[in-house]
Amino acid sequence: MLDPRKLHLLRELARRGTIAAVAEAVTFTPSAVSQQLSALEREAGVPLLERTGRTVALTPAGHVLVEHAQAVLEQLERASAALAAARGGPSGPLRIGAFPTATRVLLPPALAELAGAHPGLTPMVSEIDPADVSAALRAGELDVALVHEYDFVPPVTDTSIETEPLFSEPMYLTDRPSVAAARDDAWITNKPGTLCHTMAIRACQAAGFEPLVRHHIDDFDTVLAFTAAGQGVALVPRLAATNPPPGVKLTRLPLSRRTLAAFRRGNGRHPAIEAAIAAFRVTISRLPL
Repeated sequence: MLDPRKLHLLRELARRGTIAAVAEAVTFTPSAVSQQLSALEREAGVPLLERTGRTVALTPAGHVLVEHAQAVLEQLERASAALAAARGGPSGPLRIGAFPTATRVLLPPALAELAGAHPGLTPMVSEIDPADVSAALRAGELDVALVHEYDFVPPVTDTSIETEPLFSEPMYLTDRPSVAAARDDAWITNKPGTLCHTMAIRACQAAGFEPLVRHHIDDFDTVLAFTAAGQGVALVPRLAATNPPPGVKLTRLPLSRRTLAAFRRGNGRHPAIEAAIAAFRVTISRLPL
């Protein structure tokens, strides 16, 4: 019988590429991960890994098993959701991930809504960049997360993760009538590696130039404060632009940011996740979008 916990490690190895990366993700030692994968090979009865020095690659049989592992783990998520529904109303811990703007604007009223409707739930929030959400969901560090997608940035695809669209909001440029008009300005963007940073760079490239980035700041309130101080121009979403500082002009652009709820595939019918998404939607209906 194949152990689902070992299948999870094999799937993570297929995605992350090294045993060290898998160990870091699941808070095991590399030695423990290696031992578990070796035990999985014995259970499977065929070689799953090719070891060359310090590198490890999946064999053809390993790739086949990863495909089946995803189906097995998805079915286990469905079973867990069904059992939770059978126990009654949602209760217990609910680990929520969210990007900074959502943490500040959307989550406080959503958590109040959730507490009123389901007092047995204990939400625990972690601020996280959407680029890191898939790994955190797969590792079980989060149950549900708010993520976003931008124009110019293709969505990250992960077959083990499902998403449910929540809302779309326009993007604004500070103090210039168009992105092209900001060609010679200093720019304020989010930190490299974030979706927000990639979106800003590609928006400028689509306008025919590489931006001169002076500041890297993730919090949009701080970005707007820097803009008010004459430190550069920036792209900001509607949720971050509802109360700009005095003197900051905002131009609506034909660009958008879309927010989605993300969760492990097969787990969308879990009552706690359904309750969270319902609370998100109630809050969103009251936002100035």
